Amino acid sequence: MKKYGFNFQWMYVWEEGREPQPPDKKALDFLVETGFNFVRIPVDYRFWTRNFDYFNPDEKVFEHIDLYLMECSARNIHMCLNLHRAPGYCINRNDIERDNLWLDKRAQDGFVYQWELFAKRYKGVPSKFLSFDLVNEPPNIGQYGLTRENHASLIIRTVEAIRKIDPDREIVIDGLGGGNIAMPELAHLGVVHSGRGYQPMALTHYQASWWDGHKGLPQPDYPDLLWEGKVWNKDTLREYYKPWRDLQQKGVNVHIGEFGCFNKTSNDVAIRWFEDVLSLYKEFEWGYSLWNFKGPFGIVEHGRPGAKYEYYRGFKVDRELLDLLVENRV
Repeated sequence: MKKYGFNFQWMYVWEEGREPQPPDKKALDFLVETGFNFVRIPVDYRFWTRNFDYFNPDEKVFEHIDLYLMECSARNIHMCLNLHRAPGYCINRNDIERDNLWLDKRAQDGFVYQWELFAKRYKGVPSKFLSFDLVNEPPNIGQYGLTRENHASLIIRTVEAIRKIDPDREIVIDGLGGGNIAMPELAHLGVVHSGRGYQPMALTHYQASWWDGHKGLPQPDYPDLLWEGKVWNKDTLREYYKPWRDLQQKGVNVHIGEFGCFNKTSNDVAIRWFEDVLSLYKEFEWGYSLWNFKGPFGIVEHGRPGAKYEYYRGFKVDRELLDLLVENRV
């Protein structure tokens, strides 16, 4: 069964004193009523770990994850648990980590240990309802010391550790370079390979202050946006995904774990881009997960200029985008 849905950010960034919010039952009901069946939960390990002590987590915090899993399972929604901030690495504010996941044994041991904890906790939960997405958006090759070799070594070690405890757990691995670079060296692992749908970044991340590349970009148009020496249109997008299609030809299950467009791009431009990228996912028979459900990339109250909203199932929804998402499911 193909998986289509959204990223839910309820445990996404830890701050001192912040407690995870309870499951958003209203949003989960919206998914059911509109035919979606997938929720990706990006989590920050600092919710259950203090002072980089990876080996003594407060497992009571995991009860929040239990509740979300229970509510998703009750609605026949698959929940993908993702370490967005892992011991020694995060694509956002990596500088606050003490250790380096790609180079330091302690971080690597802690990373594997925490996935072993989840494997033990959720052993017996069918993969129909739960998958493990090991680490969100690893860095570029050469960044923070990552190589294809040390990344593959850590992923293989972690997959083997999980399967030793729970052989049937569905496991997901994100592409390198922020989810953009396919990993043929891991095609044999029998895991889901998770790509991204943010190209061209000059369109999807226009005026996104957390991305250094946003500086000085002109207001985007689409199709035929010129960026980084390429003219971006549907053909360019198709070529961008060729390495992922090559993986698919080897029998690898490809899923787009995140895609979306920030709310500073005008909605008419964003919709034209969504039409192309979603039609490709349908053609390739790939599932997808929009970043996010409610927020500046989402389907609810995203705030893109020119958007028209409709009150639907209790939410102020971009109905044009919702219809596109629904039409392009396989």
